[in-house]
Amino acid sequence: MARIKPFKGLRPPRDLVEQVESRPYDVLNSEEARAEAGNNEKSLYHIIKPEIDFPVGTSEYDPRVYERAAENFAKFQRNGWLKQDEKEMFYIYAQTMNNKTQYGLVVTAWVEDYMNGVIKKHELTRRDKEEDRMKHVRVNDANMEPVFFAYPDNQVIDDLVTRITKEKPEYDFIAPIDGFRHQLWLVDDTEDIQTIVETFAQIPSLYIADGHHRSAAAALVGAEKARLNPNHRGDEEYNYFMAVCFPTSQLTILDYNRVVQDLNGRTPAEFLEALSKNFLVVEKGTNEYRPQHRHEFSLYLDGIWYSLSLKPGLCDESDPIGSLDVSISSRLILDELLGIKDLRKDNRIDFVGGLRGLGELKRRVDSGEMKMALALYPVSMEQIIKIADTGNIMPPKATWFEPKLRSGLVIHKLS
Repeated sequence: MARIKPFKGLRPPRDLVEQVESRPYDVLNSEEARAEAGNNEKSLYHIIKPEIDFPVGTSEYDPRVYERAAENFAKFQRNGWLKQDEKEMFYIYAQTMNNKTQYGLVVTAWVEDYMNGVIKKHELTRRDKEEDRMKHVRVNDANMEPVFFAYPDNQVIDDLVTRITKEKPEYDFIAPIDGFRHQLWLVDDTEDIQTIVETFAQIPSLYIADGHHRSAAAALVGAEKARLNPNHRGDEEYNYFMAVCFPTSQLTILDYNRVVQDLNGRTPAEFLEALSKNFLVVEKGTNEYRPQHRHEFSLYLDGIWYSLSLKPGLCDESDPIGSLDVSISSRLILDELLGIKDLRKDNRIDFVGGLRGLGELKRRVDSGEMKMALALYPVSMEQIIKIADTGNIMPPKATWFEPKLRSGLVIHKLS
């Protein structure tokens, strides 16, 4: 069962939140962060992307960069740009995209639940990325950005959230770049806090939707602190890490598409002919065509869109991994026809999140940068839960959740 607790969040005053908040550290590069921060010294990028304070080209992994993160974090607190709440509480975080709103609870999750599998994963993590985030957590002694969890829908939580969000929010703003609305409410009533804790104690599992590396880093640092503390009791703040928990039915998963530089020596006609072995290939014309259901793919090649429908008998639906469209496309198109065997390392392939739309696929092919694009039908939350529950791991670049959590609304200090 899931163990969570309230915490004293460190957050911006209401009138500064739009100057402090930012996109997550891992959705933009250093130069994009430098441009977005501009002359704004209050931007959280100075803490989560502190390489922007150094000359262009400075590595984000330079030891001086981590040190600058801690210096800037202390400066933000000293200047009152971040202030800690006096009472432990939860927070409700709402995001509105395309007139659809999802409501998440900002909580701290128990490190031991990550270690023992109550918090379930569906992606592999890379040790180098884990270590980067671990260094950032260590030097700041804080979870600067939340991870993104999903939980099974629960009527008690839904009713509580509905009641509280009828009140005026603490924060309410439209974010630049994506144009989505972000709102935050405080949950500081003792009875409400107890209801949330007791209700989550009845929930068997939480699922990492986005932020596998941040989850691993936060949990590992928490366990490390416990191991190194000779007076460890088990109730210290480092035994918990910050997460935003959303009910599964509210989440939006977009397609995560592929673009490839060449056809592995084939002409377009030869490539289409090779595809017809395993797929029903139907030309759709010059207008953008999106897959309509599982096991259908959209191919953009030489200015034309095609529908690729998997032929019967080529997929074992009882296999939670093999039946994923990302697995089918990797096996029967990328590997078998294009010779791309490792999606993480092959530089002939790139990935485009669904928020950018099919137009981005078309643009990259029409520009000559890429030779072909492949659009996939989105993975469902039910598929993710099935994979996580069976202890399996999804192939890389399989899920794209939107909207992304904004960083800097709430921070969790570990001591």
